Amino acid sequence: MSLKKILFFPFAVIYGIITSLRNLLYDWKFLKSKSVDVHTICVGNLAVGGTGKTPHVEYLINILQNDFKIAILSRGYKRKTSGFIQATNTSTAFDIGDEPLQYKTKNPQLEVCVDANRVNGIKKILEFPEPPKVVILDDAFQHRALNCELKIVISEYNNLYLNDCMMPAGYLRESKKGIERADIIIISKTPDKTTAIDIRNVIKDLKPLAHQQLFFTWLKYGELKGFQNPAETIDTLDDLFRYRIVAFTGIGNPKPMITYLKEYASDVKHIQFPDHHSFTIQDIADVRAQLDAIEGGNKIVVTTEKDAMRLRGTDLQDIANTLPLYVLPIEVDFKDKTQEFNDTIINYVRTNKFYHKKYS
Repeated sequence: MSLKKILFFPFAVIYGIITSLRNLLYDWKFLKSKSVDVHTICVGNLAVGGTGKTPHVEYLINILQNDFKIAILSRGYKRKTSGFIQATNTSTAFDIGDEPLQYKTKNPQLEVCVDANRVNGIKKILEFPEPPKVVILDDAFQHRALNCELKIVISEYNNLYLNDCMMPAGYLRESKKGIERADIIIISKTPDKTTAIDIRNVIKDLKPLAHQQLFFTWLKYGELKGFQNPAETIDTLDDLFRYRIVAFTGIGNPKPMITYLKEYASDVKHIQFPDHHSFTIQDIADVRAQLDAIEGGNKIVVTTEKDAMRLRGTDLQDIANTLPLYVLPIEVDFKDKTQEFNDTIINYVRTNKFYHKKYS
């Protein structure tokens, strides 16, 4: 057991008791969950940060938006505003948060809204002149004041919730028993070399309940796109070996991305910031200093889509434009059962019915 777990264990016990009591009050109906007259899909996790939730929300957007009118509702973590806000094409991360901005930037016609009070947020969305057919709730698994019909929980392959403990000793937001409320469990960031035996062992450890579907996904990186000019690209497989890279990240778990870059680039230096970090002029100056310290040419700066959102629309954008800065897109793909997952989501939206009502 690590020193951190030993020092914070008493606080973790107290936090676990509080969150478990809260969940029991909802399970026993002493606290009420509000049902709403719209399809709702919640995408969340038991742990804080780093599970790859954002690209999974984007996957849902991609399979639904051509056939259904959808909206995204997020709390807008670390935004500088409060209350309900409907994103526009001029919104910044300060207005709505980096993840909602990413959804809106990549899907300009999509309704993206933020409200820490999800019940109020849904109410506002349903007052739109053309309300959506389905609302995807980003990071709302613990927001039990709203009765979400279809609940998706994501856990990272190399950091399964089974092996974690409560905050602040670990990263769990609630006890492991909370997974019972999930209808779909996704194990994300599955390594490429994972075997069928490895998969079976994880399934055996997780012991999904009869009503639960279990899927495995892996990360798929795209070609690098210029921050200032997205049409300027670098193909990772064919061209990245020519470059030396300074990468900077402010995400929950940058390790898979850095491992990926090191596999193809000749040299990678990494500057790591806290998750959802608000970048400063000094931060960008530090990145430039690292870049200038590399002798010779063929050197670039790389960051994530989410980090790029916190640069756009700010005073830092013009400074960032002076760097040879590229953004590394990320998607998720399923190890198998892709059609089964897609059918589950689409059939739910089409039929307005879902098979699991135990925790409704």
